[in-house]
Amino acid sequence: MIYRLLAINIDGTLLRPNGRLQKGTKEAIDFVREKGVYVTLFTNRNFQSAQKIARALKLGSILITHSGAFISSSLDEPLIQKRISEEKTFNLVQVLEHFDCNIRICHERFSLGNRRSLASNLIAKTVLSSADPVFYPVQFVESLGDTLRDQPVAAPKIDVFFSSRQDKEQALATLAEAFEDIHIIEYEGEQIEILPANVSKLRGLQQLGSHLGIEPREMVAIGDSMDDLEVIENVGLGVAMGNAPVALKKAADWVTRSNNEHGVTYMIKEHFRKQFPLNFLKAHIKVKKW
Repeated sequence: MIYRLLAINIDGTLLRPNGRLQKGTKEAIDFVREKGVYVTLFTNRNFQSAQKIARALKLGSILITHSGAFISSSLDEPLIQKRISEEKTFNLVQVLEHFDCNIRICHERFSLGNRRSLASNLIAKTVLSSADPVFYPVQFVESLGDTLRDQPVAAPKIDVFFSSRQDKEQALATLAEAFEDIHIIEYEGEQIEILPANVSKLRGLQQLGSHLGIEPREMVAIGDSMDDLEVIENVGLGVAMGNAPVALKKAADWVTRSNNEHGVTYMIKEHFRKQFPLNFLKAHIKVKKW
């Protein structure tokens, strides 16, 4: 199979546990790009945070960010942008504020969160992430509902971190009953992610593929967490990191090393070293579609 696109998740995949790029990663990505393979990042991070990583790799590609809600190579001219309406964002926040949780509205240009202090320091660190670039404003307010009433926001994504499993389960039940046309991703622990309907990493990758004329079977995707499962199962070659959960490894076509052991670099060199450059293949091999 000839692969024409490589999609790489960021946290837990491209980055080491300390949040840094591993030595040799850029060279490996340059290697596969020189073969004519399109390289993109797919992530639940905001666009500006993902673009910061892409620039470090000298990638000018269209990026799949906000879990597929914002797909673009620049902040001002997105290929795809999906939002929860201002009214629905406000109503969601009104419901969520009845539970003990931190809420973070992740717009492509800024983040807006409530000040509620949860017991877990880990949750607090997750809400205010060091991954946010300095030019991505992060504001905390006493009441998100009051703020949105005066300054409405249509959110591409809403992150919620609950103080307990019980609060999370009760909130999920309430949201399922009260709202239609939203997509909720449940993470391990007490985190959920609320997206517009029909938005996902896989859908974003499919939309990018359609734009580029690349079919899912011509794609390679590398991920590390269960929210990457749908992507891993539906591309030509789904790769799980060595640090991925067992369920993701079982679903993958191949398992590489961990993100602390050059997993992305190892996978690229193993799977793409024998693939001829696409320009060479176009010139010497008859194919139905390029």
